[in-house]
Amino acid sequence: MTDWEVVIGLEIHAQLATRSKIFSGSATAYGAPPNSQANLVDLAYPGVLPVLNAEAVRMAVKFGLSIGATVARRSIFARKNYFYPDLPKGYQISQYEQPIVGKGSLNIVLDDGSVKTIGVTRAHLEEDAGKSLHEGLANASGIDLNRAGTPLLEIVSEPDMRSAKEAVAYMKKIHTLVRYLEICDGNMQEGSFRCDANVSVRPRGRETLGTRAEIKNLNSFRFVEKAIQFEVARQIEVLEGGGKVVQETRLYDSDKHETRSMRSKEEANDYRYFPDPDLLPVHIGEQFVEEVRSTLPELPDQKAARFTGDFALSAYDAGVLSASREIGAYFEAVVAELSAAHAKLAANWVMGELSSALNRDNLDVKESRISPARLSGLLARILDATISGKIAKEVFDAMWAEGSDADAVIAAKGLKQITDTGEIERVIDAVIAANPKQLSDYRSGKDKLFGFFVGQVMKATEGKANPAQLNELLKIKLGGGVQDA
Repeated sequence: MTDWEVVIGLEIHAQLATRSKIFSGSATAYGAPPNSQANLVDLAYPGVLPVLNAEAVRMAVKFGLSIGATVARRSIFARKNYFYPDLPKGYQISQYEQPIVGKGSLNIVLDDGSVKTIGVTRAHLEEDAGKSLHEGLANASGIDLNRAGTPLLEIVSEPDMRSAKEAVAYMKKIHTLVRYLEICDGNMQEGSFRCDANVSVRPRGRETLGTRAEIKNLNSFRFVEKAIQFEVARQIEVLEGGGKVVQETRLYDSDKHETRSMRSKEEANDYRYFPDPDLLPVHIGEQFVEEVRSTLPELPDQKAARFTGDFALSAYDAGVLSASREIGAYFEAVVAELSAAHAKLAANWVMGELSSALNRDNLDVKESRISPARLSGLLARILDATISGKIAKEVFDAMWAEGSDADAVIAAKGLKQITDTGEIERVIDAVIAANPKQLSDYRSGKDKLFGFFVGQVMKATEGKANPAQLNELLKIKLGGGVQDA
């Protein structure tokens, strides 16, 4: 595959978190009974007129400002004409020649730690279509128009990505961003965040783009990666076999891990775009833009930079902790209870034990069974040598299961660390006395047996011996020092 260069562009559809639809007052809540959230506008009854949702405009501007894009002071809605059962009007209201958000960019971090800038061509507002239902309907299809008219922001990238991993990194960055901005909940299972991937290959070194295939409606990061990888391999196989790649729309089959042809790819003129006569151009004033700018939160890259600067975290740690607004807030709350000097310890536990428990129980950090204050209380017991890091994991598990704080668990289970030098020495002496051959072998140069003795002492103390004290005393004892009994 080194003879070929992969070219990828993504069209990401983010459902905007408005309470009502983009052109009607119908609700947008997920999970309602079919067709219970579709009014006469959504059903395309004759004579009804769309009315633009101002909050959708505000959210689009917010996104544009966050990626340094040009926000159009005048944008136009157009009709995109096609005929599907779940599109009652026979057209979709979208934007074409004059979108609300123009060119912008954002940075992604590659596997080797380098940073790559991905261009954003445009982001435009549009309405979603309904949904065709097939399960449980013998020889028929049902139509649910609850989604019809749901506001979408379609974010179109430049063809700047050169691998499936880059595409996933970019999609994750957009996902993080729209959730930071609170303009989209990012729920991929519910269809709130999905993408179409445009994939082509070309001989390495050639400037002309190859013929692309568009893979529709990918709703997980894993599916995006798998679909692109399969499609790249398929196109290379076609080209190396002397064939030509056909421009088409393809679907990804997640069971077979392959893409398959859906229909020939439409061009813009197939949709017969023209300005929607029922909607006036959208004019945005400078005051409106500045009002929206004033509501921007600290963005992910800004937060990551602050974490590296204020807490001396690595770029990797800062990136992980800033990938979610909620995780970042939890981490900072833990550090606030301790001190910035112990930020690395807090980061390790938030990224490690906490994240593992959340993933295992399929919980969001806001649903964590251990509050930041309680986690900081546990870490304080490590820092004051009440418990070791190993015992702390046992305490964490009990806190998660029981809802107790660290001190209560330590007291109830008798997990306080042994720090009395004399008591640790007595156990070391007993272990050495019980293992004369290993002692002889160690003193003959088999240094790896040191770990054996550490393990035996830990076993005898049920893991409660202070590790630092144990190591120091054991080195003296095994070396035949003055404290050796």
